[in-house]
Amino acid sequence: MAFLRTFIPLFVAIDIFAVLGMFLTLTEDMTRAQRSSIIRSSVITAFFAGITFLFIGRWIFLLLGITVDDFRIAGGILLLVIAVSEIIKPKERKERSQMAGIVPIGVPLIVGPAVLTTLLMLVEQFGLLMTVFSFIVNLFIVWLSFRWAGNIVRFLGKEGILAFSKIMALLLGAIAVMMIRIGIVNLLSDGNL
Repeated sequence: MAFLRTFIPLFVAIDIFAVLGMFLTLTEDMTRAQRSSIIRSSVITAFFAGITFLFIGRWIFLLLGITVDDFRIAGGILLLVIAVSEIIKPKERKERSQMAGIVPIGVPLIVGPAVLTTLLMLVEQFGLLMTVFSFIVNLFIVWLSFRWAGNIVRFLGKEGILAFSKIMALLLGAIAVMMIRIGIVNLLSDGNL
């Protein structure tokens, strides 16, 4: 049960369907070897960005005097804005580049504000080991999705991918509201508000 409660929010925050659309756009004219290089660099970049933030995020909080609940509320608001903007205006297409695996695919598309916020909140609730495990499983799914991108598009169609992306954005919005609610309730119960 703890695995699902860490896996699902990360899956929703990554929004593989939106990231897959961007990946396809950025790599459509590339050779198989170039595409493989992009896949490898994007997943490795995403992994190191997420793990680094997990370990230095708390130190930054301490330095700035921010509580986890402060971050939970701010992160929830940010996630809500991201979810609403994704529903209204999907991610803009960026120009193609061999560096696309690092920026924008690795960071901020796979691991952006939504994922970073979610990682910190999950560590607080479920611990480091379960959160990192769920993060790695999600990155493996990203890797598989990129490897099988052509088949996924043929199966779902571009409209199907867009529809799934919108559903993920709605779920992200619901998770954002939950994070804001939990942060406010915690601050109220601690008498910090």
